[in-house]
Amino acid sequence: MASIEITSPHRPRTLPSLRQIAESAFPIIAIYFLMWVVYGLVEPSALSLYSIEALFNNSLPLMLAAAGATFVILQGGFDLSVAGVISLANVVVAVMPMEGPLGGVANLAMVVAIGLLVGAVNGFVVAYLRIQAIAATLATMIMCKGAALLILKAPGGFVSDFMAYELTASFFGIVPIAGVIAVAIMLFWAVFRSTNTGRSLIAVGQDENAAALSGIDVARTRFTSFLWAGAFYGAAGYMLAAQTSTGNPNGGDPFLLLSFAAVALGGTAFGGGRGGVTASLFGAATLMLMQKVLFAVGVSSFYTGVVQGAIMILAVLFSAFVLAVTRQRKSR
Repeated sequence: MASIEITSPHRPRTLPSLRQIAESAFPIIAIYFLMWVVYGLVEPSALSLYSIEALFNNSLPLMLAAAGATFVILQGGFDLSVAGVISLANVVVAVMPMEGPLGGVANLAMVVAIGLLVGAVNGFVVAYLRIQAIAATLATMIMCKGAALLILKAPGGFVSDFMAYELTASFFGIVPIAGVIAVAIMLFWAVFRSTNTGRSLIAVGQDENAAALSGIDVARTRFTSFLWAGAFYGAAGYMLAAQTSTGNPNGGDPFLLLSFAAVALGGTAFGGGRGGVTASLFGAATLMLMQKVLFAVGVSSFYTGVVQGAIMILAVLFSAFVLAVTRQRKSR
């Protein structure tokens, strides 16, 4: 029987060290900063505050989507509803804009609640009714996209000035708010990973039977992972609306594949049990930066997908190699 990280859901909580978190995400972090170096060499304005702010704003919706997907994938599941939830959240914000900071918080609470509702449906159907995750989440994706089209038949609507200008700005004109949000998510994951719920998530992904024998409620763990995923998808739709200043009933479509690509690029195992949100965030940021680099070096849009895919394969192989070397050193 495979070993798992926890032996009891009541084991005393210990916060993982920053070194452990950094080691698990090191390959993709290294690739990300290497790509920044390349971008800075080929594009003189790449390191300007405006360019950095714009890149963070463009990356944040995908980072949130990838973070949500990671929760489900870590426990060995799969969630296709990401595109539908993002589309629905995006149009809801665009047709019901609320002004000011309090209005922005209200809009966020609204779409996170939508994400939680969809996540609860997914979690109940998958964890308790034992319906295949792909079938269940495909159904909720279609339902959400249908609801989005009923609300807004074509791109349109608008968001509040607070969302369009304040959330996409920088603190003191230096630190992008989107970057601060990304760091906050990383800190959240560092704490969450050390909780009983976080350890249970990893344990179920590593070995479901062993996790159950150790006292973990597998069904509840799976259900909870879909809740977290839905909440992050709703937030992704919210930030997409802030970035584009409008709503689009098909706005979530690109995130279906990109979110999984970001998770894979970050090194999270699709079989579950290995990986983390921090690595997925950097995977998403790397994907968005990769598009900028390819455009800067003059790669035609016709070949961008091919080159992007090839780079992703190399990056995943590099990540696997580094992780293998690290494990080999630790085993000595």
